[in-house]
Amino acid sequence: MNAIKSQRLARAWSQEQLAELSALSVRTIQRIENGERASLETLSALAAAFGINVAALMTEDGEQAASGESLAQRIEQARTRVGQESRFWRSLLLFVLVNSLLVVANLLVNPQTHWFLWPLLIWGGVLALRAARIFWLRDRWSRWEQERLQKILRKP
Repeated sequence: MNAIKSQRLARAWSQEQLAELSALSVRTIQRIENGERASLETLSALAAAFGINVAALMTEDGEQAASGESLAQRIEQARTRVGQESRFWRSLLLFVLVNSLLVVANLLVNPQTHWFLWPLLIWGGVLALRAARIFWLRDRWSRWEQERLQKILRKP
């Protein structure tokens, strides 16, 4: 018996009740109880309905490959990434506000010289590098690492 079915039966819930509490369809509950693999999102909804940790559902069920430790690591990596993206967007907003003020100040005080371009270009360049690292390079770099690792492991 899998972990989800045992948790449901321990609470004397029907599949319909569990589906309602977890905001999933009854068919999804049936498929999972019949041995199909559940996504992390589905497991999170079920764990919330049961009031337990997602790792408990994954480790009790022998068919789930991920351990609680790797799940916690994935969650921590996701939090880190969201934090980095959030800091980037705040930095971008600050960049726009500060440089708007610098442009206005430059045009009011000394419109003949355009000194505001220096902070605009330097700060903009730094932000562009951060954006490339956060949104573009990280995915490409991790994919390259995976491909390289698989290629090395396939060699005799």
